[in-house]
Amino acid sequence: MSEDNDQVAQREVAVEQTYVDRVYDRLDAAARSAQALAREGHGRARLGHEGGLVERDAMVFQAAKRIAALDAAHEGLVFGRLDLVAGPQVDGPRYIGRVGLRDADQEILLIDWRAPAAAVFYQATAQDPAGVIRRRVLRGRGQAVVGVEDELLDADSAPADMAVIGDGALMAQLSRARDAYMHSVVATIQKEQDEAIRAPGRGVTTIGGGPGTGKTVVALHRAAYLLYTDRRRFEAGGVLIVGPSGVFMTYIDRVLPSLGETTVTLRAVGAVVDGIRATRHDPPTVAVVKGSARMRRVLARAARDTAPGTPTQLRTFWRDQVLELDERDLAGLARQLLSGGQNRNRPVRKVEHALLELLWSRVRAERALNRGKEAFADELGGDGPVGSFARSWWPPLEAVEVWRWLRDPVRLRRYAEGVLSADEVGTLLAAAEDFGPPSIEDVPLIDELRYLLGDVVPEEPDPDEGPRQQMSFEREEADSRRARTTSRTGDDGYAHVLVDEAQDLSPMQWRMLGRRGRYASWTIVGDPAQSSWPLPAEAAQARAQALENKTEHTFRLSTNYRNSAEVFALAAQVVQHVVTDPDLPDAVRRTGREPQHRIVDPDDLAATITDAVSELAAALEGTIAVVVPPDRHAAADALLADVTAADRRIRVLEPLDTKGLEFDGVIAIEPDEVLDASETAWRVFYVVLTRATQQLTTVGTSRRWLDQLGR
Repeated sequence: MSEDNDQVAQREVAVEQTYVDRVYDRLDAAARSAQALAREGHGRARLGHEGGLVERDAMVFQAAKRIAALDAAHEGLVFGRLDLVAGPQVDGPRYIGRVGLRDADQEILLIDWRAPAAAVFYQATAQDPAGVIRRRVLRGRGQAVVGVEDELLDADSAPADMAVIGDGALMAQLSRARDAYMHSVVATIQKEQDEAIRAPGRGVTTIGGGPGTGKTVVALHRAAYLLYTDRRRFEAGGVLIVGPSGVFMTYIDRVLPSLGETTVTLRAVGAVVDGIRATRHDPPTVAVVKGSARMRRVLARAARDTAPGTPTQLRTFWRDQVLELDERDLAGLARQLLSGGQNRNRPVRKVEHALLELLWSRVRAERALNRGKEAFADELGGDGPVGSFARSWWPPLEAVEVWRWLRDPVRLRRYAEGVLSADEVGTLLAAAEDFGPPSIEDVPLIDELRYLLGDVVPEEPDPDEGPRQQMSFEREEADSRRARTTSRTGDDGYAHVLVDEAQDLSPMQWRMLGRRGRYASWTIVGDPAQSSWPLPAEAAQARAQALENKTEHTFRLSTNYRNSAEVFALAAQVVQHVVTDPDLPDAVRRTGREPQHRIVDPDDLAATITDAVSELAAALEGTIAVVVPPDRHAAADALLADVTAADRRIRVLEPLDTKGLEFDGVIAIEPDEVLDASETAWRVFYVVLTRATQQLTTVGTSRRWLDQLGR
């Protein structure tokens, strides 16, 4: 840029700084107003009556929400400007930001990026400028404007003195170094992404596309957009965001707060069920069995079984007569209690009465009959022998307790008879030998058992129950959401469910999520070519059942903004090796750095790994992932312990843990071991390779995979 151009750029930055200063002054005034409202709300409690307390709660809640939104918007508050073709509705440029603000005279200072008036900022193109002459992105640091990037969309309508600065905001954003968190892209959303963000709020919105197309961040911006357009519905009903791992959820957890939204629920798929936080995956062969829809039949049998140690005979005395119920009698009574598909726990309070009724029908002694049925029940029930037997014979069961029964070979073979093959049962039993806390694949099984077992029916009906009897754990989840929001809309699930990496969900995981989105709208994000689930037809059927024929809107993102063209060329070869006609987006950047492949002797592997990490750390400013086969994770952690402790940019991960993440550099260790792990391993390796934004290195003791690709 010449000296004259430098001066023009400085002048434009100064102009924008003046306006941005004005907006921040107004933001501070709005924050002070919200704080004053909060103080006034607390003061209402001193009115001394219930109405004052209600007013206090409402005022304080609304003020707290406004303060949180203003605080979240402080960084990068103003990021866009539109210069429009003159007309009766146009009075100067429009400024776009994270929240909407008006000045003291109620004139618009800043348009919320989600507002209809801001849509043209994302949708205008040179082919269809929609009245936009120049679109400007303001680059900020704190409250300072440090640069501007312009796009001239309608040169014919531009004034002669209009400055056009920079090489484009999007390419500048793509070239920056990554850190440990995903950031909002609110300033650089592209037209096809904006269309998905602003899709209708009802039904199902499916966002597809290959790696690096921005599916995840678009979906998160969509969640913020929905909350903006229908806050009462989505905030009261709750928004659930589900991702593949805890690592991924940590990576994305700053995006929505940075957009002013703090009321959503973020859960890894292993933490969807309250009270369980599973972080480990089962081996692929085990995961396929546990994830199959057939497991529901196995679990249904388990949920109707008797607990270990359950007595098999009742023998008691009543006025000169011995009364007995043998195993056959008790089995018949159990069938009666469970008739009509009754859940196992619901009749718990009826068991004692049913036992007493059956025993009374067998009373024959005249002295016993003369005492009467009421005396019979009073003496034998409650703390008497029949009451004690009822509690030991039919105790309420917890889902985790029944899940543990699956490690018993006798029980599992009985539950699985005619449902799972002998080999599949053997696979589950082999995994059960190292039975520990639940795996990620166990969580939907436990959730299924919660519904199959049900609740103990309360003695008195709950007046707050809706038209469908809720499980106690459903009420707990709803109460938890109520504690964070205003009021509920009356349904028993979430108002919106957003699922990322949906192509990996097993049928049992779809069932788990379907319960939480029974009355919800959905956003579903995924790419079939990246799927780690090997039976797509079965998963598709479970998905359809979970969505219950809701109307679907489908969007495809076509541009790979993440990977360099050099990295993606290799990744595309990998996925094309196993997938016919995968969805391959266009990679728009070139770095001039081809992927490196180091083939070494086993004795040199450790040294080569440490050298590769050191070289990449020196060459790149951003984050680095060292991706290792699961069996090598502990050894890699030990090998690189000093390096990762000294440089927090470097992380050691297993292949599945890289889902949804991105790094400036990726070092993939022993590719052939990764590719031998499962029938979907090539797809998983495709995911690993497409995490790299700048540079990719592979290190291994064989080159079989490269030979298979003809490299």
